[in-house]
Amino acid sequence: MRVFSATLATETNTFAPMPTGLAGFKERGYYKAGQHPDHMSFFAGPLWAARLRGKAQGWTLCEGMVAAAQPSGTTTRAAYEALRDELLADLRAALPVDMVLLGLHGAMVADGYDDCEGDLLQRVRAIVGPQVVVGAELDPHNHLSEAMVQNADVLIAFKEYPHTDILERALELVDLCQAEAEGRVQPRAAVADTGGLVVMHTSRQPARGFVDRIQALEGKDGILSISISHGFPWGDVPDMGTKVLVYSDARVDADGARGAALARQLADELTALRHELEVPMPGIDQALDEALAFDGGPVVLADGADNPGGGAPGDSTFILQRLLERGIGNACIGPLWDPVAARIAFEAGAGATLNLRIGGKIGPLSGAPLDLRVTVQAVQPELMMTGLADTPTAMGDSAVVRCQGVDILLCSMRNQAMGSDVFTNIGVDLAAKKIIVVKSSQHFYASFSKLAKKVIYVAAPGAVTVDLKTLPYQKIRRPKWPID
Repeated sequence: MRVFSATLATETNTFAPMPTGLAGFKERGYYKAGQHPDHMSFFAGPLWAARLRGKAQGWTLCEGMVAAAQPSGTTTRAAYEALRDELLADLRAALPVDMVLLGLHGAMVADGYDDCEGDLLQRVRAIVGPQVVVGAELDPHNHLSEAMVQNADVLIAFKEYPHTDILERALELVDLCQAEAEGRVQPRAAVADTGGLVVMHTSRQPARGFVDRIQALEGKDGILSISISHGFPWGDVPDMGTKVLVYSDARVDADGARGAALARQLADELTALRHELEVPMPGIDQALDEALAFDGGPVVLADGADNPGGGAPGDSTFILQRLLERGIGNACIGPLWDPVAARIAFEAGAGATLNLRIGGKIGPLSGAPLDLRVTVQAVQPELMMTGLADTPTAMGDSAVVRCQGVDILLCSMRNQAMGSDVFTNIGVDLAAKKIIVVKSSQHFYASFSKLAKKVIYVAAPGAVTVDLKTLPYQKIRRPKWPID
């Protein structure tokens, strides 16, 4: 078996202020063909799974470019076209192949391209022809398009949110594509649109039970795979929304009726559950009141509106400002992306006391910069964090500064809080804190829930606001719940 695998992935917040250029990919993770390291990176699950399966079965694995960028604003045309064309050139150089396995996101938007993944898959299909099996792993926060479904034999999205099952889904993708290449299955796609946006935190019910149930359906009665495309609300493109993708085996489901009926049934069930799936989100002061009233700690507050994983800058000051104004100590907050403040604190060194302007640098949705008198508690060159699926994540040169009993983690690289070691690796004793504020929507949960006595999701201002009715959509299909 001759297999090609490559990655091109980012999640695009079309309302975010910062464009995504080539530097964003090279900072997060860019490897030329054949240069991917000896560990799995976040969106190279298919490549890593192909290494595992291929080694045991004697495959010839041709590894193409791997490029992934931190979620941000619209990708520049130059960056997308350059990376796309590099990946396609790697594919041409690898021909002939039996399978193409891609690591994609599904919500990448570039200047002139509302559907980057659909465009890429169309071009891949044109190169390899109809007989080669083409598969891709997706983030569930994708914009599932007709072009994506038509040009891929198999698309499989992570089932878990937080995304702890990247490798499991990649192995599933590789195995299903191999089965098709060997003539053992004939995947047929069926898509059903909920017509809205449905929140699915699989760490809580009823989403947990729903995902467990769809997994139990796979492998039975001709159903090969089920993926839920949650959708990404901060992408203003025609295909935005929550959808269900079912693959049935055409050898059993000849007319596709079984797969289509199941997709429709599951989409309708999600629609019926939408109110139960919503996450309570108090405002900043109410969230702080709830945290203080809770007997014990630590209490984790999730600042999802400033989540870098959704394209926000990660430098907003709204919650920090209220902590200080209310005199709430024994707290920590981060990671706050402020390369300038991080560098100044880093240069000053542990123990130094200085005046420092923190946060609020990117735009109005970051809040006002705070001029604080701080003491540097610790500095760490090239701070690392454990990312999802144990992927290493760089935070750059970082520092912890303290003001009025609040420890502020300043980082020079923009990433959301995923592993709790983003704090502990620089000396913050999380177990001793009453309040921990994390810049993340949900990916923090897998790690931080192990120490948190309570988790509160906060409705703060920011570029990833939960108040979708305030966003100036122009391209999405309307009406769409809960916007309309």
